[in-house]
Amino acid sequence: MSADLDNAILLAGPTAVGKSAVALALVETLGGEIISVDSMQVYRGLDLGTAKPTAAERAHVPHHLLDVVGIAEPFTAAEFVRLATAAVADIRRRGRMPVFCGGTGLYFKALLEGLGTAPAPDPQLRAELERTPRPDLLAELAQHDPATFARIDRQNPRRVVRAVEIVRLTGKPASAQRAPWSTSGGETPRSPATVIAFSRTPGDLHARIDARVDAMFASGLVEETLGLLDAGLERNHTAMQAIGYRQVVEHLRGERDLRATIALVKQKTRQFAKRQMTWLRHQLPVRWLEMAPGEPLAVTAQRVLDLRPRTESKS
Repeated sequence: MSADLDNAILLAGPTAVGKSAVALALVETLGGEIISVDSMQVYRGLDLGTAKPTAAERAHVPHHLLDVVGIAEPFTAAEFVRLATAAVADIRRRGRMPVFCGGTGLYFKALLEGLGTAPAPDPQLRAELERTPRPDLLAELAQHDPATFARIDRQNPRRVVRAVEIVRLTGKPASAQRAPWSTSGGETPRSPATVIAFSRTPGDLHARIDARVDAMFASGLVEETLGLLDAGLERNHTAMQAIGYRQVVEHLRGERDLRATIALVKQKTRQFAKRQMTWLRHQLPVRWLEMAPGEPLAVTAQRVLDLRPRTESKS
């Protein structure tokens, strides 16, 4: 089963680019509902650090795939596709427009092209690998999957663990199992819908990132993280990778003061935004739309509509 993406709007782009505000403007114009495409906003409690829509925004416009799982629970791209497919069907039954919005490129790719052929995670093996020192995992990866070793982010423990897990479960390199992507059931992947990806000049985007990070800390990111630690944040290695939370946890352990932590979160967020842009350019069929500083939302929303293919609307 796959989502009916005909005439849906798919909005992507780096963090802090302004895509959520445009999505809100579009759904008000079109009578739509928003489906979040964000691997961290699915977690209950990860609010400030993920720039999750506010309670007022969610009361005004229906949002889907927010607060799906608890902070200590796993969540996968396969689960995203399943829930997104159900959300699209629900939205269409009420005669409304699905508007996808988020920055998790892998979720967009899974939605558009189906899921890859890599095996599902094995909880027992995963726990063993997570206890193994990363240099040992990297040495094993270099021996059994040099292609993945050459390009993987070696500082990202989650990705290193997953690559070694695939090798051990299948006896084959992870690099050999990432493509071709196939939809569930083995059918030929459908023609991908168009993703509209927003961009800004580097100076504009960096200023927006800095302002967002300052606002997150002013709103209580440290206090939110303290509560999440009590709820099991450190048991979820995926959630612990969320920029902001990981650095705050390090601050709470005494590794750096608050001022240095805020500066580091800004730096990490800028680096993450750059990686998001690169991923979108190479992995998805996107049409880029550069947003100008101070551009009215109504203008941006109309530019999005002008980029859409001219197709018949579904009733």
